[in-house]
Amino acid sequence: MKQALLYDFYGELLTEHQKQIYEDVVLNDYSLSEIAEDRGISRQGVHDLIRRCNKILEEYEEKLKLLDRFLQIGQLAGQIDSLIDEYKREREEELLTKVGELTAKIRKEL
Repeated sequence: MKQALLYDFYGELLTEHQKQIYEDVVLNDYSLSEIAEDRGISRQGVHDLIRRCNKILEEYEEKLKLLDRFLQIGQLAGQIDSLIDEYKREREEELLTKVGELTAKIRKEL
């Protein structure tokens, strides 16, 4: 799943050839042998290309942290949803303070 998310964020930075093969392996779940036969390259060549793509995508994430921030914001949004549900059941003022704190965290991340 992480590979698919990394591809969603940084896939456009790969070459067209890399994108096609990476999509076939990671998103379409084709085997290395199927892709190698279809593309007229060796199975090892497909394997090496996928490893290079993974490394490239991981390096972009190391530098830009877009996926990390996306996941953090998703967690904060989930907490807000829980607080809203709790708000419907409990005290208004206390929960509004918590929502305000989480909203401030999200703004800081953006």
